[in-house]
Amino acid sequence: MIKKIWPSFLVMVCLAMPILGSPASAALNQDEEIGAQAYIYAFPMVLMEITRRSTTNVAEVGAGASGLNAPMNQFSHVRDFPDHTFTDVVRPNADTLYSCLWFDVTKEPLVLSVADTKGRYFLLPILDMWTDVIACPGSRTTGTGNQTYAIVGPNFEGRLPQGIEPIRCPTGIGWIIGRTQTNGKADYDYVHQIQAGYTVAPLSHWGKNTAPAKGSVNPDWDTKTPPLKQVLNMETTAFFQLFAELLKDNPPHEMDWNMVAQLKQIGMVPGHSFDGSALTAEQKKALDQAAQEAKKLISKGSMGEAVNGWTVSRDFMGTYATSYLHRAVIAMMGLGANLAEDAVYPLTQVDHEGNAYNGANTYVIHFDKGTLPPVKGFWSLTMYNEKMLFVENPIGRYAIGDRDKLELNPDGSLDIIVQHASPGKDKEANWLPAPEGKFDMLMRLYWPGMDVLTGVWIPPAVQKTN
Repeated sequence: MIKKIWPSFLVMVCLAMPILGSPASAALNQDEEIGAQAYIYAFPMVLMEITRRSTTNVAEVGAGASGLNAPMNQFSHVRDFPDHTFTDVVRPNADTLYSCLWFDVTKEPLVLSVADTKGRYFLLPILDMWTDVIACPGSRTTGTGNQTYAIVGPNFEGRLPQGIEPIRCPTGIGWIIGRTQTNGKADYDYVHQIQAGYTVAPLSHWGKNTAPAKGSVNPDWDTKTPPLKQVLNMETTAFFQLFAELLKDNPPHEMDWNMVAQLKQIGMVPGHSFDGSALTAEQKKALDQAAQEAKKLISKGSMGEAVNGWTVSRDFMGTYATSYLHRAVIAMMGLGANLAEDAVYPLTQVDHEGNAYNGANTYVIHFDKGTLPPVKGFWSLTMYNEKMLFVENPIGRYAIGDRDKLELNPDGSLDIIVQHASPGKDKEANWLPAPEGKFDMLMRLYWPGMDVLTGVWIPPAVQKTN
C-alpha cells in the first residue's frame, strides 16, 4: 500500500483489497483465541511504533527519502502538492498540505502553539499510540485564532503556566497529523506562513529562543521497508516482545480491563517485558497460528457502509473504544484516520450498474439542486488510476470540487463529467479527467454536516452515459 517510507496516514482511505488470503479461519483452542485477540489488540500500536521509527530516524527536519521526516518533537511540513509523476504514496491529496509531528511526553509536557490562521480551515488531530484521536484543535472545535496547549503524559502531575490548556495524552508517545486547506499552487506561500505558525517546545524550553535538538539515528531501524510490510513480516514473538516494551510508556486505556486480564492468561502483563524465548515449541506454534488467523481477520475487515456504489466510513472513525478489530482494520488500511466529524472519505470503484470504471466510457455525477455535499469546510472529488496515483491530463487537474469555478445547469443542478478525452472547451469547467483504463474516485468531505454523519446525505450513484 505504501511505497518507500512515507507514513501510512497519507493513504488514509486506501480501502485496498485484502493483503492476505482469506480462507475460513481454522478452529482455535482457548489460548490461540486469546493470542489472536491479543494480536488484533496490539497491531495498531506496533504499526504506530514502526511508522514512528521510519519517519523520525533522522538528525534534522526534512532528511530522509520522503522529505517529510523529522526528529521527535519537531514538526515537518509538506510544502507542495504531488503531481502525476509522484509515486511515493498511493491516493495522494490535492486539498491540504500536511504538517506532522511525533511527540514524546514521557519526561515533560510539550507546548503546542497555533498562530491565528485568519479564518483558514485547518485541523491538528492528536493521536495516542493506540491510534485514537484524543483531541483535535482546529477550525471546527477551537476556531482559527491564537491557541496554546500543553500535551501532557499519563503520569504528569505538575503545574502549567497560566493560559496554557492541558491536553492529557493517555500514552507517552503520540502523533500529530495536521492539515491546512490549500487552494491550489497560487496558495502555497500563504499556507507556508500558516504552517510556520504551528510550533512546539518542551515546557522547560517554552518561551526561550532555544534551537531544536539534533535527532538521533538508530542504524538498526529499517527505514526502507514500508512499515506495514515490516509489521506483517515480523516474527510473532518479536511482535509481542515489542508490544510489551511499548506498553511500559503507553499503557492500556482504562476501558481495556477485560483485554488486559486476557493478556495475563498468555503471560503478557502490562509494564513487564515478554520473554518469547521462555515459550515451549508448542506454545510458540500456537502463538504463530493465532497471529496468522488474526492477520486474516484484519485483512478481511470492512471500513464502512456500501451504498450507491460508494463505500462510506462514518462510525468509529478516529476513536474506537473497545472495537479492537475495527481499530486494527483502519490501521491496516489507512493508519491515522480522522474523526468522522472532521472528514469523511467516500470511495467509489463501481458505477450505478456495479461495473468497474474504465476510461473508455463517459460518466456523469449528477447533483440535484440543493444536494451538493453538505459541509462546513469544503469538498472535492479526486481521480486515481489503477495504481491509485494521480492521472496525467492536459489541464493538470487531479481533483475537482467546491473551490473550482463549477458551472451549474439552468435548474441549479450540477453535473461532473468523468471521461478520458476533453468534453469540449465549453464543458471543461466540470470535467474530471480519467485515464484510458481502469480508475476509481475518492470524495473528501471536510467538516461534514450532520446529514453526512447520520447517512441522510449520501453521494449520488455515478451514471455511465455511453
